[in-house]
Amino acid sequence: MRIAALLIALIAACHHAAFAGDVAAAQSVIRAQEQAFVRDDAAAAYSYAAPAIKEIFPAPDIFMSMVQNGYAPVYRHKSFEFGESKTDGGWIAQRVHIIDANGEAWVALYTLEQQGDGSYKITGCSLLKAGQSV
Repeated sequence: MRIAALLIALIAACHHAAFAGDVAAAQSVIRAQEQAFVRDDAAAAYSYAAPAIKEIFPAPDIFMSMVQNGYAPVYRHKSFEFGESKTDGGWIAQRVHIIDANGEAWVALYTLEQQGDGSYKITGCSLLKAGQSV
């Protein structure tokens, strides 16, 4: 009985460690893209987008223009802090709390998908003013 309880605890700990590792990897991708936006490095920012995003925006400059015009709080901000994460298989949803350049609060919900090589790529970002409901 003790061995079974120990085995269950070990499996749960491994699952938690894998979840934490995946979330850390996803957050690294989001942070790297955010830093590319800060540097106005369209090619680097584009490199973190999933293939489906690249089909919609087939070049880095087109992608960057979309971000500048449609996601200004993501593109330019005063703060960018990670919040709650959820994972489901090879998918991760990551909340990011943003204070934009004008001091307004926003919540961005990033989604990422694990690729065949094990890396994560950003599949989307929904942006809401803080306090708005979905």
